Amino acid sequence: MPPCFQLAQTDAVTWLRSLPPSSAGLMITDPAYESLEKHRAIGTTTRLKHSRASSNDWFTIFPNARFPELFDAAYRALKKDAHLYLFCDAETMFVAKPLGEAAGFKFWKPLIWDKRTIGMGYHYRARCEMILFFEKGKRRLNDLGVPDIIEAPRVRNGYPTEKPVEVGEVLIRQSSAPGDIVIDPFVGSGAFGVAAVSQGRNFAGTDTSRLACDVAKGRLDQAGARPGTLFAPDSRETWVRRPRPNTIQGGEAA
Repeated sequence: MPPCFQLAQTDAVTWLRSLPPSSAGLMITDPAYESLEKHRAIGTTTRLKHSRASSNDWFTIFPNARFPELFDAAYRALKKDAHLYLFCDAETMFVAKPLGEAAGFKFWKPLIWDKRTIGMGYHYRARCEMILFFEKGKRRLNDLGVPDIIEAPRVRNGYPTEKPVEVGEVLIRQSSAPGDIVIDPFVGSGAFGVAAVSQGRNFAGTDTSRLACDVAKGRLDQAGARPGTLFAPDSRETWVRRPRPNTIQGGEAA
């Protein structure tokens, strides 16, 4: 039986609060953190900047002030012994770390995603991104020999801020088991969903962007996952088995 996926189009915190308590086995996510707005404003991140060719925002910034409610909702949704990985830049790391700890998570360390090539910017151009490694309860990593630097080239000409599937696969193999439910409340292009189903895990996620949900669903379909109900159907605007306005059922746009 192929893995299942369930997608919704709604606010991240609202969606997390709608999940049954202690129901998800792992959370991996990449919120559109507040410092991205600074990079977009000065044009150092070309795929995020406003231009005549791209006048619409790809995503809504998730403000730092909302991290406490995000971590609280994530802690509630995750099982007793589970991991949470949060992608962010160095600036956001100093904001998010203490707020995750205040919600009850143990912070282990920042992992590094090494993109192998430098990006745009100033004052030592960025070649890496942080992945904050949190733990609820106690869960042993599946392989203690994996280093804290994960190398994978950045995705070129893809969805803005898209993460490589292979980075997600490392984290999923380390912190979950086949059949577990991996969640992502900021789905974006669906890279972590594709990583989850490729490793035999189920996946559930949400995004406020219809475009993101369309892209993610197409990628999950292509990866061979099947739509299914992974949680009790109490989350709003669920995209599986409950046709509604602004939803997608199967492979067709409603």
